[in-house]
Amino acid sequence: MLDSILLQFMIIGLLGVGSQWLSWRFRLPAIVLMSIAGLLAGPVFGFINPEQDFGEMYQPIISIAVAIILFEGSLNLDIKEIRGLGRPVIRIVTIGALISWILGSFAAHMVAGLSMAVSFVIGAIFIVTGPTVILPLLRQSKLKPRPAKILKWEGVIVDPFGALLAVFAFEIILFLSKEVEGIALVYFLLASAFAVLLGWLFGKGIGTMFEKGSIPEFLKSPVVFSAVIACFTIADEVTHETGLLAVTAMGMTLANMGIASIQDMRHFKENISMLLISTIFIMLTASLTTDTLLHVFNIEIIGYVLLMLFVVRPLSIFVSTINTDLTMKERILVGWIAPRGIVALTVASYFASILLEEGFNDASIVTSLTFALVFFTVCAHGFSIGWLARKLDLSSEGQPGVLIVGSNTFSVELAKIFQELDIPTLLTDSSWGKLSKVRRDGLPFHHGEILSEQTEYRLDMTPYDYLISVTEYDSYNALVCTTFVPAFGRKDVFRLGIESKTGDHVEQMTRSIGGRKLFAEEISLENLISKIDAGYVFRKTSITEQYDYDSYLQDREEHTILLFVVKASKRIDFIVEGHSIKPERGDTIVSLTPPSKEFNKMKAKIQKHRNL
Repeated sequence: MLDSILLQFMIIGLLGVGSQWLSWRFRLPAIVLMSIAGLLAGPVFGFINPEQDFGEMYQPIISIAVAIILFEGSLNLDIKEIRGLGRPVIRIVTIGALISWILGSFAAHMVAGLSMAVSFVIGAIFIVTGPTVILPLLRQSKLKPRPAKILKWEGVIVDPFGALLAVFAFEIILFLSKEVEGIALVYFLLASAFAVLLGWLFGKGIGTMFEKGSIPEFLKSPVVFSAVIACFTIADEVTHETGLLAVTAMGMTLANMGIASIQDMRHFKENISMLLISTIFIMLTASLTTDTLLHVFNIEIIGYVLLMLFVVRPLSIFVSTINTDLTMKERILVGWIAPRGIVALTVASYFASILLEEGFNDASIVTSLTFALVFFTVCAHGFSIGWLARKLDLSSEGQPGVLIVGSNTFSVELAKIFQELDIPTLLTDSSWGKLSKVRRDGLPFHHGEILSEQTEYRLDMTPYDYLISVTEYDSYNALVCTTFVPAFGRKDVFRLGIESKTGDHVEQMTRSIGGRKLFAEEISLENLISKIDAGYVFRKTSITEQYDYDSYLQDREEHTILLFVVKASKRIDFIVEGHSIKPERGDTIVSLTPPSKEFNKMKAKIQKHRNL
């Protein structure tokens, strides 16, 4: 085992972020890779044991990290987002959670062999799914908006309630078996109400200070994170586990105040949350013991996990969503997806220790039982969510799509060629008049301001991996690209330059503003529109073993403009300044070709037909 704490932190960070990268690179569930990496570094090879080596600092580190992750998740819970989904979400987080608690508790008692007292405590813990596992799966699977929103809301809302329900069940057990005074239950309920009020006050206070400009921009993120830690700590010191409820209330309060500063910081907080999820999951799995892992393979534990997967979860969702507008396909998907994560592991570990202290000896297998449920659900749901979503037609995964901002002659023809290549395409413009040709040609379109807050709720951007802004205003194109860089990634956001003698020009601005400029330096929007008007046509050329890229370059017309390459992997390589392309066999080159060559080809075909 490594003696250096600093070296252990380095390994934890590398394993966590490395797992995330491998997940992205090979399209594998990140949580599964992190679990495997933590197990290999911890109980298998014994390089690290964070719980043992970090000592008293281990639990506070985990708790604060979970609080920040849960706050970041609740910061996305804008009430406007669940218009039309309010009833199913409320049913799932209330009736569904209650059914899951009761059925899970009886399953733990009858199958896993736990006493009723311990069963009802861990049954409460296991109703949680949580943003630490749900959000990475949603990013990976590209679900359609309805099921994705339901799973996200359930994960964030039920997370703190699962911990609180476990505390409540524990207090009930002590009240019934240890003759503890009933005032303890009243105190717990009052502490929970205090946590909600505290979270609301923190959220309202921070939001009001932001709106009034009382906090400078460079201090906003530090102030928010300090407030989250303070809110969590105060509530948790009053009653253990109520801190999670407090930070959830704080995040939801801020999310529904509509503060621009919170929107600006959201992606920064998502990055922090991603880093924390990566490191904390490694720490938790690396801290497990060999005995815990061996207990996972007990027949009772495996039987309990199978019951939770195939009976308890589906039944709780199907019963709780009766008489809602969820389709059968949506109910099947939501009824299957329920991975457990960091909160389940940390809370179960806490209660395992205090239940043992209170004389419940069967609680010794709680940690093994929890890890078995976490690992098997993460693996089962991580590997199956994409496949099941595609089978149920609830996935937007497939050919990467293109979102085009700005309707004009060139962008309409570009959208047509994307359609011919079976590339999902949406053309959006705030002018109904400019969309007339789009409507006549039957192309998918969205009428509205792309930068409007309402667009986030009305427009499903899940199918689109690329954004191209091609309006006649350079500064607007730059603003659109800058706004959507966090969502699409800087390398997949593009804009077309305009002639500097017309409109405005942003070429002298810093490179951090705007997207990547398409095509060659001399190619502008006006230039492309004029070529379309002059009869230029889009041409698709397949690269084969016999006809390679060099042959294409030799044969192409002199004034041909290369636009993009559709790779055999379905990814699109756009032609941008300073980036060379290397089309290979199976790729398709799309270019804007002078009409003369097309006319000659047509004439040759006609002549050939006449000679037959």
